[in-house]
Amino acid sequence: MPTEFRVCDECKMINIKSMVPLLKEIDPQATIEMGCQSYCGIGFKKHFAVVNGRYITAPTEQQLIEKIKKHLARKTI
Repeated sequence: MPTEFRVCDECKMINIKSMVPLLKEIDPQATIEMGCQSYCGIGFKKHFAVVNGRYITAPTEQQLIEKIKKHLARKTI
């Protein structure tokens, strides 16, 4: 199953300009959708992304990327 990333382009903590290239590094074939994810309360305080339907959060963008990599690695085992 191809990877699907969804990120909010309106939340305070999400920087689309830096997040999208990092997600493309993880999986160049992935689908990346941008738009409101209705996760505003968390998006005001933490970085987050929806990966294959699962919300993943972290205090920093780099920690989020590491959590996403671990999440995807678990799914491929």
